[in-house]
Amino acid sequence: MKSRSSLASVFTLLAGTAAVVGLFTWLWGWALPLVIFLVIVMVMGHEFGHFITAKRSGMQVTDFFVGFGPVLWSTTRGETRYGIRAVLLGGYVKVPGMTWYDKIETKNEKRTYRSASYPRKVIFASAGSLMHIVMALLIAFIALISFGHPDPQRVVIDGFTHWDGHAQSAGQLAGLKTGDEIISVDGVKVTGLNAVDAIIHANSGHDIAVTVLRAGTTLVLHATPVDGRTVLIKGVPELKGSAPIGLLGIRLNDLTVHTSFWSAVPQSFSTVATTINQAARALVHVFSPAQFATLFHQVATPSAAKSKTAQSTRPSSIVEVVRLADQAAQSNRPAFFSILIDLNIFVGLMNMLPMLPLDGGYVAIATYERLRRRGRELYHADINKLTPVILAFVGVLLVLFACTLYLDILYPPGNPFH
Repeated sequence: MKSRSSLASVFTLLAGTAAVVGLFTWLWGWALPLVIFLVIVMVMGHEFGHFITAKRSGMQVTDFFVGFGPVLWSTTRGETRYGIRAVLLGGYVKVPGMTWYDKIETKNEKRTYRSASYPRKVIFASAGSLMHIVMALLIAFIALISFGHPDPQRVVIDGFTHWDGHAQSAGQLAGLKTGDEIISVDGVKVTGLNAVDAIIHANSGHDIAVTVLRAGTTLVLHATPVDGRTVLIKGVPELKGSAPIGLLGIRLNDLTVHTSFWSAVPQSFSTVATTINQAARALVHVFSPAQFATLFHQVATPSAAKSKTAQSTRPSSIVEVVRLADQAAQSNRPAFFSILIDLNIFVGLMNMLPMLPLDGGYVAIATYERLRRRGRELYHADINKLTPVILAFVGVLLVLFACTLYLDILYPPGNPFH
């Protein structure tokens, strides 16, 4: 009877999941369910890091669940209960003895977290964030061998700008096409995006020769940049200033070149290292007083919240991240992979902040206890003394979450991939 009940639960869960996925696909397309699924996989990858290191360290793992809330399905294998709960907003791995206040039977004490050695505690607490780095490396590798990597010294035309009252931009009138690689402009060899922009901007109203590579053939086209102050986009001049600034109405990007299997390995590490550096800087910016002041101003001032500059620089909530990934999945696959890499790295770093209830808080406490240890006598940190600090930190997180969620729902940024 128990086996039949378990099978019925599994069938109900699968049927319900299929129904939800079908509804989401019907309402919003195939990309959104895929993004949500990948976010859940990312979260469970984090928890798997804790799970496997706890098992390998000899700790007891009593629960490994996807989601929170009421149990939809569960099964017990050995000493661990595995299952799925109703609210798929995370997951958790339960290891007894995460604090000195937990009551544990004497026979099980040696397999608790608090009885583990300092290195094992640090590895267990850090494993979730390390898994994010592993997942980011894997995503970077797949992206590189699938789509290649951008070469900052080679420039390609990515599209054209639509000007009010113009059927074609100056670049289109000159015969330029999407996918053309720009080799030289006005006799100057192209070395990057800035070099192309600088020459075009300096030649408003003057004929310039643009050499492009198209389908293996080199072509020389002649174009005349127009003054960017005189062309409108949705009624607004594209550029402002006291002097003419030439524009061709072309969108430029780094040319994506093929990456071999073996070259993708070191490039994956390079990509992730660069992302870690950028995410660390972003994390400092997110928690700065200036950023909170800016968020409060945008919440209180709708005109500020609608500003494209403000929308492009403010932190994104999980709602905006999912929406951005959904948009990228439909029209820009390399950008989609890049978003997944960024999300993994940012969440991994965020979790290592040295404050409970984040994983970094457990590392900090374990380190403090190790430094205070004398001989074989263990030092027991009194976490209750940190309660005011922990509550203040959680309050900051909740304010940040509420502000970004409010702004992303009421004043969402436009689709950057159109």
